[in-house]
Amino acid sequence: MPSNSKTPDEHQALPPVTEEERRGWPTDAVMNVCAEFEDGRGQIIPILDTTMKSALLINSVRGAVRANHYHKTDWHYCYFTKGRAEYIYRPVGSRITPHVTRVEAGQMIFTPPMMEHAVVFTEESSMLTLSRNPRGQTLYEADIVRIEPLEKLVDLADY
Repeated sequence: MPSNSKTPDEHQALPPVTEEERRGWPTDAVMNVCAEFEDGRGQIIPILDTTMKSALLINSVRGAVRANHYHKTDWHYCYFTKGRAEYIYRPVGSRITPHVTRVEAGQMIFTPPMMEHAVVFTEESSMLTLSRNPRGQTLYEADIVRIEPLEKLVDLADY
């Protein structure tokens, strides 16, 4: 590929977050997701019904830490299919001790833009991450700001 060629995600610009979009966000960081329909064939579980541009399946080993960043425009829902983790979060620029919430299989985390966050996996886990923005590496890196480890600011032994 010629050196002046750009990857497909470099041609896109990330749109700003709209007020209409904000109004549709959940008010709680962690949500229980339950079967909406069940019969002899199994279950249908509605995970998310919104416009998004990325779906990732992330597997993590016990003790792994992910994130320790915030997104300028991106939001994501993380639906846990297996395992358990401690979700640590606080608004960007806040000096408060971060909130810690346990999330388990069958639950979902919502992280809006401008929310510092980290996830500490206390068991081998799998989560489906559904995001507003495409996850090409160039756009992803342009939208995140890395932060100091949030898990060092809380006592996870209490959780």
